[in-house]
Parts: sequence; structure tokens; C-alpha cells
Amino acid sequence: MTNQRAFDTDDLESVLDRVADRLNEKFKGVFSKETIERYIKESYALLAEKALVTVHLPSLTERFAKDRLTALAQSEEKIAKDKPEILFVCVHNAGRSQMAAALAIEISGGAVSVRSAGSAPSDSIPAAVHEAMNEVGLSLADAFPKPLTDEVVRAADVVITMGCGDACPIYPGKRYEDWDLADPAVLDAEGVKAVRNDIEARIRTLLTELQVI
Repeated sequence: MTNQRAFDTDDLESVLDRVADRLNEKFKGVFSKETIERYIKESYALLAEKALVTVHLPSLTERFAKDRLTALAQSEEKIAKDKPEILFVCVHNAGRSQMAAALAIEISGGAVSVRSAGSAPSDSIPAAVHEAMNEVGLSLADAFPKPLTDEVVRAADVVITMGCGDACPIYPGKRYEDWDLADPAVLDAEGVKAVRNDIEARIRTLLTELQVI
């Protein structure tokens, strides 16, 4: 399937200019306009590599760039973190890491901040993953696969990897764990639910160790 382009070049530049205006206002005094514009363009390009339909790419780009800039500001101590930051990384950022992120937020009651990423992100989250999370009252409707970038690793206090090998850079002073979990992409519905339950148990243990539950 080829990309369905919703914008011509002029339209896209205009939309991304408006994104830049909003992020310039948010990060005023933290980053230069040039840095913000570079992150927006880079974020768009990273997401566009895997996108089958690009109609929503500008809004996703804004969310992705905003999160990356926030992580960069945290890692450079330009803005403070008021709670532990957990990063979940799997291969596609379409199953294990997305489920873990949603479960961590829910179980902690918002006592941790969470990011997720993929070493080779896919274009979408499988229906079976959505269904497994809906079954426990959690929606991934607003979630989308994102590539792993350096600043989100540097901003994290805890990095949980799930089958992505050596893709995640190692920085001192962080807690790293590798969770051996099957990839939901190759499982049936019951298998996906079993992975979800395994992740939930691991999340509860992790949050207890972090003393947030």
C-alpha cells in the first residue's frame, strides 16, 4: 500500500509552521527556535518512514516532537522531573511497550511518568492488542508507534527493554531491566492476553520497588 498524502509541500510547511509556533511558545526560554524547528522536522521524517496514511502525521508529529523536547529538557536539567520516569522499549512499539506504558500509568495512579518507543516501530497497533487492553478498561486509541531516540533514554530513570536486543544505549545512573516476553504480533488473542497479564504482574513488582504503590 502506498502512502496517502493529505498535504502538498506548501500545505505541509504551513501546518508544521503552526506546530512550531505552538512549541516555541511552550518551550520559550528553554530551547531556541532553531532547535525546536529541527526537532519538528526530524520527528516528522521519523514518523513518515512507516506511515501508511499521513493525514494525521502533523498532529502526531507535534505530540512526538513535544515529548522529545520535554525529554531533552529533562536530561539537560532545564526542567525538573517531579516523579520517576520509566521508558518501555520493544521492537515495534505496537504491543508490549504500549501495554506496559498504559498499565504503569493506571496502576500507579499517575505517580510515574511513562514513555514508550520501538527499535523498529511498525505503522500501527494490532487489533488484538487494542482488544486485550479494552478488556481491562484501558484504551490505546491515542497511542501510536514511535522510534527510539536518544533523549528519551537519557531522560529516563528506569529503562525496561522487551526483546529489542542492544538497540537501547546504556547510560550510567539508570536502572535497566530486560523482560523476556513474547511478541504479541505472532500470538493469537489468548496469547496476547497472557502477555498483558504477565506485564501487569511485572509492573506491580516494579512500582512496588520504586515505592510508588
